[in-house]
Amino acid sequence: MQWQDEAIIIGVKRHGETSVIAELMTRERGRHLGIVRSGRSRSMQPVLQPGNRVEVVWRARLDEHLGEFKLEPLQLRAAKLMETATAVYGVQAMGALLRLLPERDPHPHLFEALDIILDAMDDPSDAGELFVRFELAVLNDLGFGLDLSECAATGTRSDLVYVSPKSGRAVSRDAGAPYADRMLALPDFLGEGASRTADRDGMAAAFRLTGHFLSRHVYEPRGMTQSTARDGFVQAALKALSKAPDDQTPQGSGIIPPAA
Repeated sequence: MQWQDEAIIIGVKRHGETSVIAELMTRERGRHLGIVRSGRSRSMQPVLQPGNRVEVVWRARLDEHLGEFKLEPLQLRAAKLMETATAVYGVQAMGALLRLLPERDPHPHLFEALDIILDAMDDPSDAGELFVRFELAVLNDLGFGLDLSECAATGTRSDLVYVSPKSGRAVSRDAGAPYADRMLALPDFLGEGASRTADRDGMAAAFRLTGHFLSRHVYEPRGMTQSTARDGFVQAALKALSKAPDDQTPQGSGIIPPAA
């Protein structure tokens, strides 16, 4: 068995004296593990860093075997990812999110999103919004996507300011007013067709929103705890936003559409 693909390294662990087991997010075959012979050598260590993009050839006698990787570097961005706290924590936190998905389950849109976000991680003010959209995309692929397009109670598409903590559906200001103390806030930048960028308060609300549904639907049912890297990323992203003047806040991006 053999295949070739493009991939992003999300983790590495030792295997024997000289080899490693690399964990990759591939474009066409999802999250995939394999052995890299001599992966601890001086020539391979700079390549086998989280965030780097590589060309990979996988070989195994049978499809269900762990198999062996042969890697060639395409983009070595690990050094750049070490320059800011948001990037250091962000690459780890996104790797943890991808581990929630079944191994070898294709998610090409998540590969594309990961590749784009990693290139933008050196801008701490923009990184938070991209990360939240990545969390929403992962929730969607796990079957727990949020519906932020219309009010769950009235069907209206305007003045949506809340999200039901149970259903994950948007709620309008008037319909949600009697239950406001029990609702989650819907940040302006996540609204349908929104053009505004995230400020610090909106970003904090967005992290609470995605964190709630990840805990409710994924971590708690599986007996897991949230990644500590996410906590570090949230703190770093909010700190960066608190320092950025409002009129210089970088433009946001809706680069991650729901999976088809």
